[in-house]
Amino acid sequence: MSVEDNKRVVARAIVEVINGGDLDAVDQLYAPEIAAAAREWVAPFRAAFPDVRMDTVALVAEGDTVVGHFRCSGTHTGPWMGRPPTGRAFRDVREVYWFTVRDGRIAEWWGLEDNDDRRRQLRHPATPP
Repeated sequence: MSVEDNKRVVARAIVEVINGGDLDAVDQLYAPEIAAAAREWVAPFRAAFPDVRMDTVALVAEGDTVVGHFRCSGTHTGPWMGRPPTGRAFRDVREVYWFTVRDGRIAEWWGLEDNDDRRRQLRHPATPP
């Protein structure tokens, strides 16, 4: 597959799985050996932030590697990381993910998320830092 094909796989995963909540698409977009892990990450996050929106800032690819810079937003309406829902929103939290695409599917991924910024934005105004 070309680097453009690999970028399209990652872009579809963001649009269909993360933003759209289509967990059935995981089987098409992720390698079988990591599909369950992808669901286990996405499902609880979408339950905590059902209106989550991950906007792609940039996708850069070389060989089978795609690196994505994203900005993520959502409203905290369900439990997340042991914290009860606040009803507050976070906006434009920066995230960077590295994906390895093999045979037209995401075979590996890891990422960095600015969860400190996310927690700051979700903190109730009366809660001390």
